[in-house]
Amino acid sequence: MHGAHAHGAPVPSGVEEHRSWSALAVLAVAQFMVILDVTVVNVALPSIGRALGFAGADLPWVVTAYVLVTGALMLLGGRVTDRLGRRPVFLTGLGLFTAASLASGLAWSPGALIAARAAQGAGAALLLPSALALVTTTYHGRQRAVALGLWGAIGSAGAAAGMLIGGVVTQLLSWEWIFLVNVPVGLAAAAAAVHLIPAGPPPAARGRLDLPGALTLLGGLAVTLYAVEQAPGRGWGAATTIVLLAAGAALLAAFVAVERRGRDPLVPAATWRVRSLSAGAALMLGGTGLLAGSFLLNTMFLQDVIGASALETGLAFLPLALVILAAAHVASRVLPAAGSRAVAGGGLALMGAGSALLALAPDQAAYARDLLPGFLALGAGAGLAFVAISVTALADVAHEMAGLASGVTTTAHEIGAALGVGVLTAVALGAGGIALGHQRGSVAAAVIAAAFAALAVTALPEVRPAAGSRPAMH
Repeated sequence: MHGAHAHGAPVPSGVEEHRSWSALAVLAVAQFMVILDVTVVNVALPSIGRALGFAGADLPWVVTAYVLVTGALMLLGGRVTDRLGRRPVFLTGLGLFTAASLASGLAWSPGALIAARAAQGAGAALLLPSALALVTTTYHGRQRAVALGLWGAIGSAGAAAGMLIGGVVTQLLSWEWIFLVNVPVGLAAAAAAVHLIPAGPPPAARGRLDLPGALTLLGGLAVTLYAVEQAPGRGWGAATTIVLLAAGAALLAAFVAVERRGRDPLVPAATWRVRSLSAGAALMLGGTGLLAGSFLLNTMFLQDVIGASALETGLAFLPLALVILAAAHVASRVLPAAGSRAVAGGGLALMGAGSALLALAPDQAAYARDLLPGFLALGAGAGLAFVAISVTALADVAHEMAGLASGVTTTAHEIGAALGVGVLTAVALGAGGIALGHQRGSVAAAVIAAAFAALAVTALPEVRPAAGSRPAMH
């Protein structure tokens, strides 16, 4: 930091404070690790399944446990940040994430790995909101705009790079190292954060933490997803399936009741009356679910049916990742003229078309002919849709609600990934084999995408941001 202002001294009126970018570098490294761990595991799943003896229906939980816990506890993490302070919560989240990464790399059984991944998610739920709060309070004026732009770009890059990095690490080292590599990075980031990130003012301790709301949401989603993923093997009419679905529904109903009656709910009821936010969050959930579920379906198809190696699988997804970033850039340019409904609806429809193309892939598929066109359509649609949805979701939100609204969309993003993986893999595994399962899962993705595209053009408010604005994609 430079000068007295680095430690919280007031900035003279009319003078724009300049802060060192070193704090942003530390926060960005931590964010990159957390975002990367959403997708980096996908390519390693077949290796993990063989090494630890996973049952087929349980393997998706290596992904689901992480994103589900992250999403369900994200809003609580934001409240904890406000209550206990930004830097302490950031360091706690980073420490938990790093320790859980070590436990994941050393896991000896399916249960141990899933538990460690859930603990990683809890760390991420503390780390992400506190890190973003540190970015927004450390930098001001033009520096803040640059910092937030870089923050959004790094988040997108982490998700896009995960598949390739996962393939490289799994092929050259082993699956354990996709987790163990976080340990030295996390320790270095924590040591740097202590010296480079200002402590900030004491937090204003007010309001209660809505633990009942967070836990009933997490429990309801977890039980429901477990029931859906186990149903293909047990049968939808089996007593166990029915009991689990009923328990999940009861927990979700309890969550709604807690939120309505609580003094300090995770999301005040008035928040959902902002149409742009509620529609945007629903579409963010659907779009992310389609993309995350398709990543996993096609990873399994490439490795288990076509026989691609982990590295080849990672490279196969590289064009998809690149076209997401390119389409996001295009969306920011066309959004002012075309409007959010056309861009979001068109993007989701394009994702559906990509899924339909992938459903046509034969057992002996050729990558360039049978998979690449679908990957490109899927990625282009995602890039268009996510930018339009993100911009629209926050368009009508009052300034004092901006942090809460961002938390809602991020929560929808993470929970959507968990639901997408759970639902599409349940459809695929119910087919009796991954070749037929890939086809059925892709058809299901195409149908879901069409439904969300229709929702976008009918329920999403029309937003046309000012020309020249550069919206960031999560």
